[in-house]
Amino acid sequence: MKICCIGAGFVGGPTMAVIAFKAPDIQVTVVDMNARRIAEWNSDTLPIYEPGLDEIVRQARGRNLHFSTDVVGGIKSADIIFVAVNTPTKTYGMGAGRAADLRFIESVARTIGEVADGPKIIVEKSTIPVKTSETIKDILSASGRGAHFQVLSNPEFLAEGTAVPDLLNPDRVLIGGERTPDGEKAVQTLASVYARWVPRERILTTNLWSSELSKLVANAFLAQRISSINAISALCETTGADVDEVAHAIGRDSRIGPKFLKASVGFGGSCFQKDILNLVYLCESFGLPEVAAYWESVVKMNDWQKRRFAEKIVHTLYNTVAGKRIAVLGFAFKKDTNDTRETAAISVCRSLLAEQAQVVVYDPRVPAKQIEEEVLGDNRGESAKRFFVAGSVDEAVAGAHAVAILTEWDEFKTLDFTRVYAAMAKPAFVFDGRNILDLAKLRALGFRAHGIGKAG
Repeated sequence: MKICCIGAGFVGGPTMAVIAFKAPDIQVTVVDMNARRIAEWNSDTLPIYEPGLDEIVRQARGRNLHFSTDVVGGIKSADIIFVAVNTPTKTYGMGAGRAADLRFIESVARTIGEVADGPKIIVEKSTIPVKTSETIKDILSASGRGAHFQVLSNPEFLAEGTAVPDLLNPDRVLIGGERTPDGEKAVQTLASVYARWVPRERILTTNLWSSELSKLVANAFLAQRISSINAISALCETTGADVDEVAHAIGRDSRIGPKFLKASVGFGGSCFQKDILNLVYLCESFGLPEVAAYWESVVKMNDWQKRRFAEKIVHTLYNTVAGKRIAVLGFAFKKDTNDTRETAAISVCRSLLAEQAQVVVYDPRVPAKQIEEEVLGDNRGESAKRFFVAGSVDEAVAGAHAVAILTEWDEFKTLDFTRVYAAMAKPAFVFDGRNILDLAKLRALGFRAHGIGKAG
């Protein structure tokens, strides 16, 4: 069996690496038109940071795991073709700001239809709207080459930072296909790949539409829990309750459970906001405005939480941060990843820059150029003169009026805050956007310390 994955990003790269690692009898090729990205996958410095990924790639690469820019060759030789290209939110035209931009999905489908010269199983790995498989099938059937295709949905449920453990020991593998003999055969073929290491009872099979929708709904439910506890965090701050204690109390209810009840400055990443907005657009398109409004409120609450955090910094620093140095520790949207898509740090940094603050960012994994592009974009005017990326915590906090924790990196939990305090302007403020610090200990050192959903 030969597998080709089109797309060498956060989904395609790690997923194929684990398949190759666990199924050494299968030849796995990851193809991408981005030559620089492919070169990085073939180097000692992978384009994606995930704990454990480097070791798995090293063991499988060159044996049965290959990275190439030869898209046509990969398609022609493969029995199964995974499609793991980007599906960003549209920024133009109908559905702008909500609908998924499917131009890359359509382009891949057309390429497959043009060059495939035998039967293929096409696997949707990208996050896509319900019924996208119909579009893919229509394009493939119109190719006129007579090749036989089966389209399956196999959404990913990876959490960045734990992608490798999630792939090695998944809660479930979901495969959706047509309820036809050929469709069922294709589903079982793909299931046999995962069954090399995943227990059969964890491999769930559904129809195509259920599988496509399940990915959007899963992320919507998880994001909803985060927005819900963040909404309560604001109430905790005004009433004297402690959001961590509230979350622990309700999480002990077996009907609720403890996961995704950690209050913070807000959720980020490539999936949550994009998938919820996609769900909102779908609901609006199918004439369900009340359902759309319900899910859109999850995103609105997340945006408000980010604004609220930045506003608290301004209000606490005597209603002005103009000319003041704010050290932002952490830029990735969560620890153990270098992904910065939709990270709360972007919004917080821009808000502080708009208030004329001097903002200095330090992150142990995110390159300086990436941080600058996310915050400044094409705006290299006045704000750029007040925005800096530090190479260490000490550099970031030197002379700072306030420290804001925006990523829960482990190294921030064990910082020598006595040294940090000595290096800062006085009074020295700490704003813990991830609730990873002991505020009482910080206050004993002299800090004016604030957390999410904490009184004081």
